[in-house]
Amino acid sequence: MSYLANIKRYTKMQYRNCGQSGLKLPLISIGLWHNFGGNGMSSESKKILFESFDSGITHFDLANNYGPPYGSAETNFGKVMKSDLGKYRDEMIISSKAGYDMWDGPYGEWGSKKHVIASCDQSLKRMNLDYVDIFYSHRFDPNTPLEETADALESIYRSGKALYIGISSYSEKKTNVMMKILKQRGIKLFIHQPSYSLINRWIEKGLTKTLLKNGVGCIAFSPLAQGFLSNKYLNGLPKGTRVSENSSFSRKLITKKNTKIINDLNKLAKKRGQNLSQMALAWVLNNKAITSALIGARTVTQLRDCLASLDNLKFGKEEIKKINQKAKDGDINIWAPSSSY
Repeated sequence: MSYLANIKRYTKMQYRNCGQSGLKLPLISIGLWHNFGGNGMSSESKKILFESFDSGITHFDLANNYGPPYGSAETNFGKVMKSDLGKYRDEMIISSKAGYDMWDGPYGEWGSKKHVIASCDQSLKRMNLDYVDIFYSHRFDPNTPLEETADALESIYRSGKALYIGISSYSEKKTNVMMKILKQRGIKLFIHQPSYSLINRWIEKGLTKTLLKNGVGCIAFSPLAQGFLSNKYLNGLPKGTRVSENSSFSRKLITKKNTKIINDLNKLAKKRGQNLSQMALAWVLNNKAITSALIGARTVTQLRDCLASLDNLKFGKEEIKKINQKAKDGDINIWAPSSSY
């Protein structure tokens, strides 16, 4: 039986305008970086997509190489679009990206026009889509002129393959350059997708100010530090987590210093009537530059737990002061090389 969306799906979710645009994004968006790849989507992953949409989450974020294996998250998502979600396409904001390694040879990654356009075409085919709502340059390429990457993004935009253009993990300096190049071509940079969390606060050093000044939206990925900002790591390294499975989040990042930080923050979360994850999401959304927090979920239970963060988004000045005293950078930003230029 084909999926039918909850008719009350828009009654609770809150939405924010993305920068100075007329497009609104949900405060919580769902990313398909992990848990949606493989040879066919798992039953639980499908349930996450349906529960997300039923909860008012309209934004689904992908990239060419999400899986594993590369491309499989988009392929699986495309099958679900064809079988269940396609009838709601005009209620959905779907994004993809190009820039990280995807296929063999010199054109399989980075920011050349060859790679970016080919990657976009491949992504659309995998997802059974005529267009994506947002297409990103996934990372800054130090060996390709930004004008060339902008050429590719402009081509994708003007051909109708993407309605909006974004960048991810660009420094404040390179963000300003890309904004200027695109503006000269009559295109406004729509959104930036940086990593940002209680223990990864690099964007506060200038990027958020630049985005606000120029009316560019900001969607924070890894707002839970790949799950580290959750109760499951308070007492060390449990089994069945992303770190224990030797994935992108290294056990080297779980230091005594970071473990103390999250335990201190957890005490503050309890005083708010939230768990650590919920306070972490609420805190990210308290930054006026942030349009949406982009989460991943392994189970429907995790998704519901994250959505509960929206029940308490207010912080007092004293609360913020105490959180800032504890929320120190944990040296966990594995995407820092892209934003170092």
